[in-house]
Amino acid sequence: MNPRLAAVRIGWRRGLVELRQSFTNPGELVSHFLWPVLMLVALYFLRDRSFGTTGFGLGALALPSMLGMNAAMGMVSMSQQLTADREDGTLLRAKATPNGMIGYLTGKVVSVAGGLLADLVILLVPGLLLIGGLAVDRPGAWLTLLWVLLLGLLATLPIGAILGSVFTSARSQGLLQLPILALIAISGIFYPVTALPGWLEWLAQVTPIYWLGLGMRSALLPGDAVAVEVGESWRHLETVGVLGAWGVLGLLVAPVVLRRMARRESGSSVAGRREKALQRLG
Repeated sequence: MNPRLAAVRIGWRRGLVELRQSFTNPGELVSHFLWPVLMLVALYFLRDRSFGTTGFGLGALALPSMLGMNAAMGMVSMSQQLTADREDGTLLRAKATPNGMIGYLTGKVVSVAGGLLADLVILLVPGLLLIGGLAVDRPGAWLTLLWVLLLGLLATLPIGAILGSVFTSARSQGLLQLPILALIAISGIFYPVTALPGWLEWLAQVTPIYWLGLGMRSALLPGDAVAVEVGESWRHLETVGVLGAWGVLGLLVAPVVLRRMARRESGSSVAGRREKALQRLG
């Protein structure tokens, strides 16, 4: 068997094991349910509110966008896990194994993507029962949801891998939270982006988070809800183009960054980071 293919198969099995363990570990189990529950609480308070004079419910507009936001947060999860594994020496052990980095990254993609899909189900199923006005029985709705989600993961997970290579410690991940929260705030997650100032509206459309939200809304909302979107269009071609461009860029840059990061890893660097962590705890 081809060694690279064997490494991918091993990584696939490893990712499934990590995914299963995340639903048996109390701490990780809480993280799976925390964000969906918080989003459902927000939806509860939005369920009877309308967007301006359009008559569209804010809850119905917000639920698909929240699904897009959760999918986009995969880049944060990927970044945090890569940084943690770099700090404790897991990446160094993968580097020392033939084709170990291929298997490692395959496993991370499987575990992170699987966890995101589970989180989306936890949010979507109660959300459909809580919020009315969604067009989930419309032909093509679930197919659109699927291709938007797959493209979204392709666009965001490589970015997470790049960020995980840049940050050298779990503590430094705090630097990532503020810009991500800022992007979420202007991405049209909780309010249509057309309600924002013009320059913020354009800035939001550069990010994959906005297009994930737009794609999710196009899948789950009735056709007349497009009236509150930019240009009164779901812009499917633009969604494919922007998310695809982010995906291609990430797939080109991520392997280069990861290889450079792996070359710099050594036993002494891992020991040094561990010593610093112990000093902070002490």
